[in-house]
Amino acid sequence: MMVINPWVLLLGAIALEVISTGLLNASQGMMRWGYGVAAMAGYGLCFWLLAFAMTRIPMGVAYAVWSGVGIVAIATIGWIVFRQNLSWTQAGFMALILVGAVGLNLTTVRAAG
Repeated sequence: MMVINPWVLLLGAIALEVISTGLLNASQGMMRWGYGVAAMAGYGLCFWLLAFAMTRIPMGVAYAVWSGVGIVAIATIGWIVFRQNLSWTQAGFMALILVGAVGLNLTTVRAAG
């Protein structure tokens, strides 16, 4: 049986969360229902992967990394793609979030096999 690295599962969950949030934005308040349905499906798969990741990564660490990296990714996409305002102060605080997520990853004991 192939064992998938739980951090890869977590990365997949983060990617799906970011994509789903973009789809939710594109749904324009669920007025464009196709995007809304795709967003809900993406969130469902995202939480499924997150649940599997949490079997091998401590819950608090997995959730903190998932939410922190997701926040930074979505805010960055909003700034670059959607031209939303992002102040230097906000960017600095997002950098702190990212540093915290990396620190949690580096200091988490890996589960055996």
